[in-house]
Amino acid sequence: MVAIPVGAEERSGSPPRRNHPMTLRCLFVDFNSYFASVEQQDDPRLRGRPVGVVPVMAETTCCIAASYEAKAFGVKTGTPVWEARERCPDIVLLQARPARYVEVHHLLMDAIQDCIPHGKPESIDEVPCYLLGRERIRENAEAIARKIKRTFLDRGFDAIGCSIGIAPNKFLAKTASDMQKPDGLTVLEIADLPQRLHPLELRDFCGIGPSMEKRLRRAGISTTAQLCAASREHLRAAWGSVDGERYWLQLRGFELPERKTARGSVGHSHVLGPELRHYEGARSVLFKLLAKAAMRLRHECFLAGGLAIRMRFVGLDRRFERDLSFAPIDDTPTLLKLLGDALQPLERALGNGRWKPQRHPPLSVSVTLVHLEPRGSISGELMASRRRSRDMSALLDAVNRRYGNNALYFGAMQDALSQKAAPMRIAFGQIPQTDLEEDVGIAQESLDGHELWLKRERQFKVMAETAHREAREKRKPPSRP
Repeated sequence: MVAIPVGAEERSGSPPRRNHPMTLRCLFVDFNSYFASVEQQDDPRLRGRPVGVVPVMAETTCCIAASYEAKAFGVKTGTPVWEARERCPDIVLLQARPARYVEVHHLLMDAIQDCIPHGKPESIDEVPCYLLGRERIRENAEAIARKIKRTFLDRGFDAIGCSIGIAPNKFLAKTASDMQKPDGLTVLEIADLPQRLHPLELRDFCGIGPSMEKRLRRAGISTTAQLCAASREHLRAAWGSVDGERYWLQLRGFELPERKTARGSVGHSHVLGPELRHYEGARSVLFKLLAKAAMRLRHECFLAGGLAIRMRFVGLDRRFERDLSFAPIDDTPTLLKLLGDALQPLERALGNGRWKPQRHPPLSVSVTLVHLEPRGSISGELMASRRRSRDMSALLDAVNRRYGNNALYFGAMQDALSQKAAPMRIAFGQIPQTDLEEDVGIAQESLDGHELWLKRERQFKVMAETAHREAREKRKPPSRP
């Protein structure tokens, strides 16, 4: 059972107190069409024009952002490039510049900080701010929101709009920030709940995706009104865990403590550009991704006891998967050897014609080191060959720290490096570590170590794969009765 937060008892079983002057605790800033807006900010010629941002310049990928001018034509995040061109022939497609998005992110965070201290960014394009004392009075909270918007304009960000939600907790403030776009300001007070939420669709709420929506419908919940009216026990059963109770509390304005999480994995993924959509290219990128993950693993003083390898293909639902388990290690040579061995079945399928990359080229690849253990919790290596591998990894790290990442690298990574594949990318919740991520001699065009981007990138990859699957289903001839 989830405990009700101290001071929230008044809302647990009786009607909420009306006209409560200080129920607001969170102000949530959500930047509108952030990536596309940054492109329009940097190039005034793009303002007022439909713009789409893509991870790679290829017809088989999807838009990871669309300007509001493009959205007017039905182009949105996850729209395949070919469909975007059909819907909006005049759309301008630009390759993502994650490093620039991170740079602007920091400038915008600085602007917010001058108005009100902000919390940990939820993503590259959104951040919560917590209200204290008299800031919780509605008029004062709204004044802070308007000051944030005005500060952006004063600092020259006239093409980057934001929507701001203000509510009793972060969950509802984030929901409110999506209720009026672009450039909106929405306030939800205790007295507004739950009626103000009823017009929303289930999928409008954070944490309810396609699979969760299906589970809710199976539980007899198909509208937001039914979601808000459901009991704690009903939602716990629908979620199948205590998360359902947490949702019940958040819908009622309770501010719940953040869950403490321990790192469980270190990994990287990459959508392949057209020039690398063949076996050798995909293999080279996998080797580069794993070498980067291993370097991060050592930097954070972990050992890994498992490796997950994934490769997706254009036109296929089935993907190549390998999950390896082994004694905890952190040295790059051993990990690369395990990766090479795991790819041999795919190489054999290529040789005997069972896999035809011309028809189904690789689309994306990922590696994830799992089953992490703190380095000090495992006894040291006894075998001389393993000690040499660890010593080699330590030398590799030292050279790359001094002269730049991948100044010294394994030959299997050459194709990926020559094509500037798998550069640094932005990620959610963590500032990028350029000494671990940025390749020497390559301009910082994107950022792979920034957790604010990695989370978004995974979402975009799922969207692209879903778009490919839906397109194939549409092309299938109807089945005969």
